[in-house]
Amino acid sequence: MTNRTISHIIEPNLVIEGAGVLLRRSFGPHVSNKFDPFLLFDHFAFNNPLEGPSRGFPTHPHRGIETVTYMLEGTVRHRDSLGNAGTIAEGDVQWMTSGRGILHEEMPRRSANGNIYGFQLWVNLPAAQKMSEPRYQEVTSGTIPEIQREGAVIRLMAGEVDGVRGPVTEISAAPLYMDVKLEPGTRFVYPIPSGHTALMYVFEGVGEFSGEVVESISMVVLNDDGDQIEVKSETGVRFMLMAGAPFKEPIVPYGPFVMNTREEIEQTLRDLRNGTFIK
Repeated sequence: MTNRTISHIIEPNLVIEGAGVLLRRSFGPHVSNKFDPFLLFDHFAFNNPLEGPSRGFPTHPHRGIETVTYMLEGTVRHRDSLGNAGTIAEGDVQWMTSGRGILHEEMPRRSANGNIYGFQLWVNLPAAQKMSEPRYQEVTSGTIPEIQREGAVIRLMAGEVDGVRGPVTEISAAPLYMDVKLEPGTRFVYPIPSGHTALMYVFEGVGEFSGEVVESISMVVLNDDGDQIEVKSETGVRFMLMAGAPFKEPIVPYGPFVMNTREEIEQTLRDLRNGTFIK
């Protein structure tokens, strides 16, 4: 087995989205599609609103993507045009497949400590499934497997680790998505097929990733020149690991929509204007 090397490290930019939500954004949708099949990764803290009492993401549309929200602290209330409504709390996940079109809102509530923290990941859909039926999966913390290794705790949302599968299934990109916490003095090795996109978002502590010291808060982008990752930490580290096979299709992003051609984006905007965006 050969360790992946680091391509580069991204320092997230601060951006404002929704109703004044401050985010750390590592990357967003771009025609270059560098992180295929992943489109966006945000580390959010609903703690610096710029606008009035509507703090969060009021009703907005999506088409052509899957959105994944993973909570660390606080809650987020979800409602959508499919009739789903619910609240996710610490350790919970919501995985929404927008397909041909969905309208939804995500509204935060602070924890007892006054904070809301979490992550949002966007995963692309292949051209053949851009206009599929939308779908929503809400996964509570208690149903997410926690896999114990020597000095490591892995919370597995999607993919497989040591014969255990995550609860989020039937995802087009068949991604690996997990939260990894290493105790001091731990070495963590995990196989990633050559050619798959592999990213690690370091959000607590300091670790040695493929021989290079990386401090939080940073996004580690790996080359595809090996078939496993290796992480060590003398003091402890926590990171999100995401990996998946690229679709290798052109994309045209426009706000909350990611399609394959400009014509498809124009049709999406016509559907919104004509009231035919959702069934």
